[in-house]
Amino acid sequence: MSVPKSDWRLFAAEAIGTGLLLFLGISIVIFNWGEGSVVAKLIPSEPARRILTGFMFGSVGCLVTISPVGKISGAHINPAVTLAFWLRGKIKSTTMTGYIISQLIGGVLGTIPLLFWGKQGESIQYGITLPGDAGLKSAFIGEIIATACLIIYLYIFIGRKSLRNYTPYGIPFLYAILTWAEATFSGCSTNPARSFAPALIAGNFTDHWVYWIAPAVGVIIVSLFFRWRRINRMYKMESARVSYHDHPTSPSLRTGS
Repeated sequence: MSVPKSDWRLFAAEAIGTGLLLFLGISIVIFNWGEGSVVAKLIPSEPARRILTGFMFGSVGCLVTISPVGKISGAHINPAVTLAFWLRGKIKSTTMTGYIISQLIGGVLGTIPLLFWGKQGESIQYGITLPGDAGLKSAFIGEIIATACLIIYLYIFIGRKSLRNYTPYGIPFLYAILTWAEATFSGCSTNPARSFAPALIAGNFTDHWVYWIAPAVGVIIVSLFFRWRRINRMYKMESARVSYHDHPTSPSLRTGS
């Protein structure tokens, strides 16, 4: 099946948005946690630094979402979010595939400049996500729960006309909480593209499958629960957009395949 010409504009926006998210977001991680970090000296408390890091990373996501590229593509910037929209029937299968490929390509391109952080970036493998000391099982469950929290948040806010335009602005607070509570277990990725790109740059794919399977499981659980309990009827989504819901939308982001 051929891809509509208008979709290529969406794919380019997703690639740029995801690249910006990873370059700026992981730069924050390196700055806050890498060897020789000034922030680590100023804020020696790791829980406090996790809150700060999550808020700052979420703020980058918020800014990308309300940016011009977010206006074009709806700012999924995360394969798990794209999957969530697809399961709600708001994005075509071909478009979903194009979004995910674009997110991965954009993520890698955005991560390459992290090499300029030198030893500070290398000391934490350029922000790679790996299971923590609690082990693989805890990391897997942690990623499921954290991703589920993200999707519940999106389904509720996007599904209410009175809330949907505020969706981007809650993301910094959501990730401040999630990173504080979950990062020690898995790094709190919730985003396969966010984990894939630094793993590729660092050449370390240890237990990498966790960061694909667990987010997908989290999305599926939430989507099935919303359908089973008929919560979808309370929180109706009009299009596959995290932002700019009143902006003219491509047909590929309105109806499922």
